[in-house]
Amino acid sequence: MRIATWNVNSIRTRKQRVVDWLVSADVDVLAMQEIKCKNEQFPLEVFEEAGYEVQIHGLNQWNGVAIASRRPMTDVEVGFAGQPGFAKGHEGPDAPQEARALGVTVDGVRVWSLYIPNGRALDDPHMDYKLRFLEALSLDAERWQRENPGAPLALTGDFNVAPTDADMGDPSFVPGVSTHISPAERAAFARFEQVAMTDVVRPLVPEGFTFWDYKQLRFPRDEGMRIDFVLGSPAFADRVVDARIEREQRKGDAPSDHVPVLVELSEDEDDDDRPMIF
Repeated sequence: MRIATWNVNSIRTRKQRVVDWLVSADVDVLAMQEIKCKNEQFPLEVFEEAGYEVQIHGLNQWNGVAIASRRPMTDVEVGFAGQPGFAKGHEGPDAPQEARALGVTVDGVRVWSLYIPNGRALDDPHMDYKLRFLEALSLDAERWQRENPGAPLALTGDFNVAPTDADMGDPSFVPGVSTHISPAERAAFARFEQVAMTDVVRPLVPEGFTFWDYKQLRFPRDEGMRIDFVLGSPAFADRVVDARIEREQRKGDAPSDHVPVLVELSEDEDDDDRPMIF
């Protein structure tokens, strides 16, 4: 099974590009972020014509997540337990939730499409929101594994954190000044490893970024950052046999500023359809 994540930066703008890549890369499940549309505005028809069903969580022209799959999706969940909300001038636990998290189960694999808040600035209220979001997500991943021991779980999406210096190649990001590389953000990201959610891509793809700003010739100069991840539980990580960062998708006409990240899983060892060997 091939599972990918892609911040598409407006699905209506890039619908054909996304579907063409899905088909050419033989992807089974795609987690999308920044779809930037309401549910009823999502271009379902082009996905359905290619053999994919889609689950969507979009609220307006900002944010938004979706998951396309050519295999049946079950246990659809909008938002995760403890997910914080945010609205300008609206503090407290009852702040409205943004469209940033969508979970489904496909062939026994639990997959989340996640769009972590940007943070905006180190002293911005959005940074506190970002850190609370990451903490709540790690706690929920820990809870889910405890309640579903041995089941594969994948947290995929745009985390808006470059966890190591090797993941940051954009010279405009300055330590002590910029988001994405602050000690607090990196510590929040490291928390996932403490709850047994590991980066399953880097061991197979030792170099490469997933995002390049449109400005200042960042892509031709390869001044990008790696902020899009597939984090897997032990049961998920054990089944990963290949991974790719699809850098070519940053080229051509009207690309997203992010590229897809793809992992391939072996089939479930407990699959009853496999031939039995005595």
